[in-house]
Amino acid sequence: MAVDVERRAAVAVVTINRPEALNALNVATNSEIRAVALELAHDESVRAVVLTGGGDKSFVAGADVAEFRGMTPEEARQASWLGRKVCEAIEGAPQPWVAAVNGFALGGGCELALACDIRFASEKAKFGQPEVNLGIMPGFGGTQRLPRAVGLGWANYLCLSGRSISADEALRIGLVQAVFASDKLLPEALKLAAEIATKAPLGVRYTKSALYRALSVDIYSGCEIERDLFALSFASDDRAEGMDAFLQKRQPDFKGR
Repeated sequence: MAVDVERRAAVAVVTINRPEALNALNVATNSEIRAVALELAHDESVRAVVLTGGGDKSFVAGADVAEFRGMTPEEARQASWLGRKVCEAIEGAPQPWVAAVNGFALGGGCELALACDIRFASEKAKFGQPEVNLGIMPGFGGTQRLPRAVGLGWANYLCLSGRSISADEALRIGLVQAVFASDKLLPEALKLAAEIATKAPLGVRYTKSALYRALSVDIYSGCEIERDLFALSFASDDRAEGMDAFLQKRQPDFKGR
C-alpha cells in the first residue's frame, strides 16, 4: 500500500508513502488515494483530514513519468480522469482537508494540494506545474484550480513557464495559507485540523459546500445557495447545542445531527 491512514481522535492523517519515488503519483497510488478519500467521506467520526507526503523531501513530486512515458493518448485520457476523480473526492468530501506540504509539490502534487481546502507548507516546499517541460500539460485539474487560487496571471506564469516557486512565494501569491519550519509543519496542520474538528460538522459541511459552489455561479445565485444552507443548518440539533453553549458560556458538544 502506498497510502497510510492514521487516526488521531476526530482527525485522519493520510500519508502518501512512496518516498523512494518522491511520492510520485502512478495509477495505483491515485486509485488508493481516491478510495481512501471516499471511505473517509462516509465516516462520520472523521471531522477533518490532514494530507502529507512520506519522507522529508517531497509531498508529491508529480506524476510517475516512467509510467506516463509508455501511455497511449487513450490511456492518458483515463489517467487524467482518475487524477481528476482523486481531486474531486477530496474537494467534494464533507470534511475539510488540510494539505501539509512538506517538500516538492510539482505537477500532480501541486494539483493534489490545490484540491485541499487549506494548504500549509514547510519552508523548504517547492510548487510548480512543470508539465510543459515534458511535452505535455497539466492533466489533474491544474489549469482550472490554479487560476481560481492565485489568479490567471500567476497560473499562466507557472503553467506556461514550467518554473517552480518557493514556499514564501507561494504564500505571497495566496497558493498556501501559512509557512512553517519543517519540524513545525505537521503539528501546525494537526492543530488546525483538530480545531476544525471541534466545530459543528453540519455547519462545516454546509459552509464548505457554499464556498465551492460560489466559484461556479453568479453572486446572486450563490447567495440563494447560502440562504438555503443557512436555513437548513437551523434544522440541526447542533444549532441548538451551539447557541445554548454560547449563552451558557460553555464549550459545545456537537454530534453532527
